Amino acid sequence: MHEKIGFISLGCPKNQVDSELMLEKLDSAGFNIIDTAFGADIVIINTCGFIEAAKQEAIDNILEMVELKEQGEVGKIIVIGCLAERYRDEILNEIPEVDAVGGLGVNGDIVEFVNNVIKGSEKSRYPEKEKLPLCGQRILTTPSHWAYLKISDGCSNCCTYCAIPSIRGPFRSRKQEEIILEAKALVSAGVREIILIAQDTTRYGEDIYGKPVLDELLYKLNEIEGLQWIRLLYCYPDRITDGLLKAMSECEKVLHYIDLPLQHASGKILRAMNRHGDDKSLLELISKIREIMPDCIIRTTFITGFPGETEEDFEILSRFVNDAEFDRLGCFSYSPEEGTPAEKLPDRVDPETAVRRGEIIMDQQYRIFSQKLESLVGTVVKCIVEDYDGFSDSYQGRTWMDAPEIDSVINIVSRKELGIGEIIDVEITAVNEYDLLGTADI
Repeated sequence: MHEKIGFISLGCPKNQVDSELMLEKLDSAGFNIIDTAFGADIVIINTCGFIEAAKQEAIDNILEMVELKEQGEVGKIIVIGCLAERYRDEILNEIPEVDAVGGLGVNGDIVEFVNNVIKGSEKSRYPEKEKLPLCGQRILTTPSHWAYLKISDGCSNCCTYCAIPSIRGPFRSRKQEEIILEAKALVSAGVREIILIAQDTTRYGEDIYGKPVLDELLYKLNEIEGLQWIRLLYCYPDRITDGLLKAMSECEKVLHYIDLPLQHASGKILRAMNRHGDDKSLLELISKIREIMPDCIIRTTFITGFPGETEEDFEILSRFVNDAEFDRLGCFSYSPEEGTPAEKLPDRVDPETAVRRGEIIMDQQYRIFSQKLESLVGTVVKCIVEDYDGFSDSYQGRTWMDAPEIDSVINIVSRKELGIGEIIDVEITAVNEYDLLGTADI
């Protein structure tokens, strides 16, 4: 009988897809994949190393597995992923209870690597980042009715605060044909909603076709029979072209939802971040999006407390948030990352000030968000059914306006039985803080 493997996947959806690819390889090789670390002969931790909070989560998980190993609950511990790529043998030196560490490139040879670790013949391997597989068979770890679809990996934007280019390497796309084949396979397996992900989805195809071709890809995905929703995450504002907006408005399966991480609105701070634009140009972009798609849901994220951010810069950001009236918004205080250009920038902002500014932005957004939710009461919206709660005899789902795992949910009352993954009309009846209540009996 093959060894039992417990797999812990941390971080972003891109990392989750990497985990799904590796899980399939290990399963096909005859390993017994179990859904818990307890009793595992090998625990593989696919880590994130993007910001301080993610690094701490990874370290906490490693230390928790070390404790279980000392208690005899787990066998060998293998650490892979972004934290492993970034810190390499430092992990083995600092946490000697870890049996092996592998960089991103090891994902393609994960079976060989695990077998070598079992035999005790290998403790570390760091192939070129470009050996990270971008495609292949996957064991989905999302619910069966929706899935992430990674269209590229790596990043060449080189924002000064971000370690991703040094961790995951330069931007590289997958071929359109390959993506279409995977999308069709996902739909054949029961997936109704596909969520396109990358470090920068709007740059898709530039390295292969000589120009971004996300709009072309959307038209092709839109033709797939049985696919119902296509959602876009991680769109870079500079690359929201007229062609992309036209494709989004013309493709009936492409949701009018754009995840547009802007990071700031002060031109001075954006330049320090190695990004472009200012509050005026970004408001023009948002107006253009809403002119072409009046119902478009725009999600964004901001960083407060970036080095050099003055009260005046923060006031620009605060006014911008009020003026733009985003539908969804997240805000994080700046985290200095080792090896990034921003780490060496002068005029550091006091961490408490950065946090307080973030809280102010989130308070502003909550007022805007609450008004937007209240305006939905009495309307009918398309929702996807996610789960059933026997205790309350109601269903939980998401509106088309909400991405899984990051946005709001809706609790649905229905006299008739609903199918998980079914897309239905729901009348919004009330608001419960960040979430909605509705009825399918219409």
